[in-house]
Amino acid sequence: MEPPAPRRRVTIVDVARHAQVSTTAVSKVLRNAYGASPEMRAKVRRAIDELGYRPHAGARGLRGQTYTIGVMLPDIRNPFFPEILDGITASLEDTEYQVLLGPGCNGEKAEARVTVAMIDRGMDGIILVAPVSSRAHLERLGAAVPTVVVGRHGSSAAYDTVADDDVEGAGLVVGHFAALGHRRIAHIEHHETDPTRLTEMPNARRADGYRQAMRDQGLEEWIDVISTSYTQEGGYRGAQELLARPVRPTAVFAGADIVAMGVLEAVAEAGLSVPGDLSVAGYDNTTFAAFGPISLTSVDQAGHELGRNAVRLLLERITDRGRRSAQVIISPTLVARRSTARLVE
Repeated sequence: MEPPAPRRRVTIVDVARHAQVSTTAVSKVLRNAYGASPEMRAKVRRAIDELGYRPHAGARGLRGQTYTIGVMLPDIRNPFFPEILDGITASLEDTEYQVLLGPGCNGEKAEARVTVAMIDRGMDGIILVAPVSSRAHLERLGAAVPTVVVGRHGSSAAYDTVADDDVEGAGLVVGHFAALGHRRIAHIEHHETDPTRLTEMPNARRADGYRQAMRDQGLEEWIDVISTSYTQEGGYRGAQELLARPVRPTAVFAGADIVAMGVLEAVAEAGLSVPGDLSVAGYDNTTFAAFGPISLTSVDQAGHELGRNAVRLLLERITDRGRRSAQVIISPTLVARRSTARLVE
């Protein structure tokens, strides 16, 4: 008995015939391009579903487009970054683009390997979340492929940026603490020494915003910054140092929710309570911040919106490589929960 003949691959021509439209119309729908009416899109989508059509990535690559977008995340253990990824994937849901992830591992060498691999594999564009790479490397990437940098400030003609207003966000935290009567407000930052990253990275902007807000509140003499890392371990070590002081702070602004988790751990280990002995606020408003037993006050920088705007800019850049670069800044909000309370002395 002879084996059955392999099924012929469904082509864009088959889809066009089934939907009774032109191949150009199908192509527009697949690219989510301008010029296809809602009715046309519905007909083509229905034909695609009925025929089981799947674009051939290899053939697309030969024509200069693969409909793949590379996304580099610096640390998959940080619960904020999936918020950005959700915004990215949701925005691409009605397109033919597929997202491929690469871990940046918070290091320049790792980022270089991942980003070069994305370019070598013909991805149509890349979204880099909080990269630590040098400006020169980012500009080389932007010259080679449409690129959007998320979470990093500064501007370049080679790539677009989307970021939260980290200075404003830090000011919201300090203002919240001050309104509750706190003066000894400490901040745990991510240690940074590179001059460019000191002006562009969100951790540096938040530390600057903290200092500026303390001065604006008339609390300059109580400025207190501990440099560790944006990790749970960094928050734990920073809190241990603060709690060991003869006069400890009454409030701590952790530069990220993951840092705040380490602070909460150290406070509990010391036999103290939050917010009874120490008010704690984070940054990112991750899902676990709203978890009842934690109830962490945090700054919401709208990770979903960061991802959505990154996709919008990237698709515009893919369509028009010559357009001027754009910078989008998202305004944050403070979400107050039970981890902060009025100071009782």
